[in-house]
Amino acid sequence: MAKQNVAEQFVDILVRAGVQRLYGVVGDSLNPVVDAIRRNSAIDWIQVRHEETAAFAAGAEAQITGKLTACAGSCGPGNLHLINGLYDAHRSMAPVLALASQIPSSEIGLGYFQETHPDQLFRECSHYSELISNPKQMPRLLQTAIQNAIGRSGVSVVSLPGDIASAAAPEKSIEHALVTTRPTVRPGDTEIDKLIRMIDDADRVTLFCGSGTAGAHAEVMEFAERVKSPVGHALRGKEWIQYDNPYDVGMSGLLGYGAAYEATHECDLLILLGTDFPYNAFLPDDVTIAQVDVRPENLGRRSKLDLAIWGDVRETLRCLIPRVRAKTDRRFLDKMLKKHADALEGVIKAYTRKVDKHVPIHPEYVASVLDDLAADDAVFTVDTGMCNVWAARYLSPNGRRRIIGSFSHGSMANALPQAIGAQFVDRDRQVVSLSGDGGFTMLMGDFLTLVQYDLPVKIVLFNNSSLGMVELEMLVAGLPSYGTTNKNPDFAAVARAAGAFGVRVEKPRQLAGALKDAFKHRGPALVDVVTDPNALSIPPKISAEMVTGFALSASKMVLDGGVGRMVQMARSNLRNVPRP
Repeated sequence: MAKQNVAEQFVDILVRAGVQRLYGVVGDSLNPVVDAIRRNSAIDWIQVRHEETAAFAAGAEAQITGKLTACAGSCGPGNLHLINGLYDAHRSMAPVLALASQIPSSEIGLGYFQETHPDQLFRECSHYSELISNPKQMPRLLQTAIQNAIGRSGVSVVSLPGDIASAAAPEKSIEHALVTTRPTVRPGDTEIDKLIRMIDDADRVTLFCGSGTAGAHAEVMEFAERVKSPVGHALRGKEWIQYDNPYDVGMSGLLGYGAAYEATHECDLLILLGTDFPYNAFLPDDVTIAQVDVRPENLGRRSKLDLAIWGDVRETLRCLIPRVRAKTDRRFLDKMLKKHADALEGVIKAYTRKVDKHVPIHPEYVASVLDDLAADDAVFTVDTGMCNVWAARYLSPNGRRRIIGSFSHGSMANALPQAIGAQFVDRDRQVVSLSGDGGFTMLMGDFLTLVQYDLPVKIVLFNNSSLGMVELEMLVAGLPSYGTTNKNPDFAAVARAAGAFGVRVEKPRQLAGALKDAFKHRGPALVDVVTDPNALSIPPKISAEMVTGFALSASKMVLDGGVGRMVQMARSNLRNVPRP
């Protein structure tokens, strides 16, 4: 048997860790690894057009599967392109291993062509970032990187010079069993006892949920019923907690709606469950707050905190449910449910008032029709900006759908590359990218990746020829919009020229048919919808503080839009409220 080189050993370890694909762009220092993948049938090389796409795609795949994924970039400029997507993956707690290939090891530190120091550059967006400077470091260093990415839910970066990748691997290198799943974390008895006393002593309890409630829907509902608590959520908690939720009072934040803000401010005890919600302007400072999070560094960094609970949300609630005293007084819960329903009724007119005849097309209408026509298990990837607004207000979670975006990092251009990673996981599952024209054109080259691999991603392009959210921010700050207008082509014609399905929609009556045709198409498809750039109404009085941290008044006044099916959900929940 021929002796392995380091690159082959590297690839074998990735396969043992469950990695099925390596996203990247080939280059000289990376060639030994790519060639090793070519000769290994257990892993595929996914050729993208930009390394930023590779990192976003790997991050999305990791969020869909919960398993380790990988991306790669060649030395210098190649791996530098990974950094934005890696920041997003790291802040989304997606386990990603990034290979940053390096210049020849003998030239490091001498100003060689394309020289950078990736082991230093990526430290802020990773749990682990190290250079392999000797073949004997393999495989221990890679195994350590893998276990950091999986165990700590984030990014690890391994820098590997091309000459070392080509070198012979040590004959007696140590390979140990890899950690490929994370354990559950149960809080300590002392903290559980304290939280039980706080809950029993409180008359009005509110739960505010983030992405850390994934897999804990049943426990959250059971606990809410036991303590008669309204349940609000952050944007990243929407897909996990809003569906089948008779205690739902909506979402807080700039994109918020309903009574979530009131419920968090009018309670005696606010329990933050698995949320690192960043906008402290929306959190109260005069109520008792307990926080539960599996990452201790998140505890107390957004608000004042009376009790910190280090543990999984699901395990914590399982400890609480049989021990907390069941409450019988529903007055606070019913009051919040009624406020929530009333708040949604108040904005539904903006969504229903002749929007099916409005030209240019209301983006709210596009999102609502898309929500109706998309599959029950669709994966939606959502561009940052106004697409976040439409996703937050119109996409209906049901426990099977997924909604992925750059919700923590806030990068433009994330939706298309994330759709690539999501679609590679399952070609038969519907993947829909909600793209803005600004974000789409930033990484538009990777539309060709869809065509090259015949990935059946459906892109719904909200084309308002502007950077809508940036324009809104300028107007809220009292500034004239400047540098926010895009001169766009007919994107449907561009799609067709690239070999994909493309259709342009300029009138509302064309929309449903265009979406149905795109969904029926077996390959990649783009629906270019010309939408109204003036879809948002601006309040007559604006303070500068509204911009900073997206303060409450801006969220309540600026976004005068509808809320889609959430009105029906609120009406249904309101039926549970006893009438006087």
